[in-house]
Amino acid sequence: MDTFYISHGSPTLSIDDSLPARHFLKSWKEKVMEKRPTSILIISAHWETQEPTVNVVPRNDTIYDFYGFPRSMYKLKYPAPGAPELAKRVKELLTASNFRCVNEDKKRGLDHGAWVPLMLMYPEADIPVCQLSVQTNRDGTHHYNMGRALAPLREEGVLIIGSGSATHNLGALNPINKSVLPWAYQFDNWLKEALLDGRYEDVNHYEEKAPHAKKAHPWPEHFYPLHVAMGAAGKDAKAKLIHHSWDLGALSYASYQFSTRPNSNFPH
Repeated sequence: MDTFYISHGSPTLSIDDSLPARHFLKSWKEKVMEKRPTSILIISAHWETQEPTVNVVPRNDTIYDFYGFPRSMYKLKYPAPGAPELAKRVKELLTASNFRCVNEDKKRGLDHGAWVPLMLMYPEADIPVCQLSVQTNRDGTHHYNMGRALAPLREEGVLIIGSGSATHNLGALNPINKSVLPWAYQFDNWLKEALLDGRYEDVNHYEEKAPHAKKAHPWPEHFYPLHVAMGAAGKDAKAKLIHHSWDLGALSYASYQFSTRPNSNFPH
């Protein structure tokens, strides 16, 4: 099973048909991944904890962790089953790889970084979903190593998805002039070249290696899900850009597939 990093961009992805990324995600089962996973492990930018934490629930509530958006967005629901057995397996794998403290949250559902893309990809909401948090007090290598620990899940039918944004500087978004800002383009292009060239260590140390890293990601939470997906695929994985679009001048929707199978060649 390949792993994926999805740029979920703005919460309006849930309703805005003008966004190319929305159509990309709606075509997921047809154009990207026909095989149905047994369960989904999603690492969202919108759950930050001090230590790795999994949600352990029988059914996922829909969390509306955004404010001031159209009322219709607060009526959307994604009641996917929880995946307690997967949560237990995630905890087991992380603990075995020297992540000494892995917590369980027995109340939390899915935040919009998880349910918005999943609602488009798997609208039936019938696949069990477990969410794993990110640790903004740690670095890219920490999250890459989390992914490495979780690699066995790929052979167990689990779809591992990192959900963030290839660039994420909310203060730079411009709804009037949507021309892509040079710094955003340069960071996004560096990321594409580094991933396609397999320079995963450079991506782990993006703060030193990438142009305009702090401008593209003033905070790292939208980037760390990439490191988990990358690590779970393994150091020999082949990265492929499976979607690319821009919005608001600085928000990249670049999304990537990481394949360990030499002949994996899903259509774009």
